[in-house]
Amino acid sequence: MHYLDNAATTPVRPEAVEAAVKAMTEGWGNPSSRYALGSQAAAGVKEHRAQVAKALGCAPEELYFTSCGSEGDNWAIRGAVELGRRKGKHIITTAIEHSAVLEPCRALEREGYEVTYLTPNADGQVSMEDVKAALRPDTVLVSMMLVNNELGTLQPVAETAKAIRGAGSPALLHCDAVQGFLKVPFTPKALGVDLLTISGHKIHAPKGVGALYIRKGLRFPPLIRGGGQEEGLRSGTEATAQIAAFAAAAQAGKATLSADLEHMAALKEDLARRLPQEVPGAKVVLQGQAPHILPITLPGYKSEVIVRFLSDRGICVSSGSACHKGKPSHVYAALKLPKKELDGVLRISFSYDTTPQDIDALLAGLKAAQEQLFTSLS
Repeated sequence: MHYLDNAATTPVRPEAVEAAVKAMTEGWGNPSSRYALGSQAAAGVKEHRAQVAKALGCAPEELYFTSCGSEGDNWAIRGAVELGRRKGKHIITTAIEHSAVLEPCRALEREGYEVTYLTPNADGQVSMEDVKAALRPDTVLVSMMLVNNELGTLQPVAETAKAIRGAGSPALLHCDAVQGFLKVPFTPKALGVDLLTISGHKIHAPKGVGALYIRKGLRFPPLIRGGGQEEGLRSGTEATAQIAAFAAAAQAGKATLSADLEHMAALKEDLARRLPQEVPGAKVVLQGQAPHILPITLPGYKSEVIVRFLSDRGICVSSGSACHKGKPSHVYAALKLPKKELDGVLRISFSYDTTPQDIDALLAGLKAAQEQLFTSLS
């Protein structure tokens, strides 16, 4: 199999598997229990929180475990507007955010909030001029992703933080960094954010675990009330095995980060260079700044058909269209691509264990698709 859809999920790395098994077979006690087995589990959670925090570049007490990136995004958005409810009802986000940001914003619109959706330029980036123009005295939240999950473009998060402070705005800044964690260098402090979301299964940990960074000193409302876990902000028995695996994956990824980024960037550059040569008519949609995502298009062909064609040959990539009820991806649609290009978009995404042979197989598969499939009538 040639797996090239690492922006969707990543294979669980051996270190994470080992850590999860150990937590399930040796340290399986309830961390809230007062006897030795429970204390052992609690000590493990404390250690694992410190390990993830170190990889992220924040204090352990600023990190709260969640079940996934979507939960973290929803918690951040709902909590931020609750904190700012007496200051205003205006939110700023971008038109190319993940649905985990867009959907809670749309729900808040139905509750009387006003949301400004900033559209990207042709390079897939939101302009700072638009950010500054959108800020208002009643803006209580700005939510901007660090790396777009479909384009691989970096958004001006740090510059936005400076603009918020420069305007004297009370707005909190949330960043969905799910595609940025261990893919581009950053720390929450360097970005200047108040809230930041990460996810385990994007960095070779199992699904079912993530984290929300909450800036120290920010008195954030609880997501789940109950037994008082996660400092009372997210009650419920901790997912000790997933947390252990998350920490192991974060530690391992941080240790080889420079080499991994270089490896992914080289594969991305090789694919971008060879694509138009070996698959005539195919083109790169955007080069993007993140090393692990490259959107391409085969104009005149339907991406869903290409995905199935490649899958039959053991090649896994993501379709860039028909993501919801037959409608094109809102991200690619925001770029206003010609219809033929939009219909044929594919997202290729790499990881530390992607090989040059995977790139060879993809190019051969795309060439075969071009030769064997009928072009679209649209």
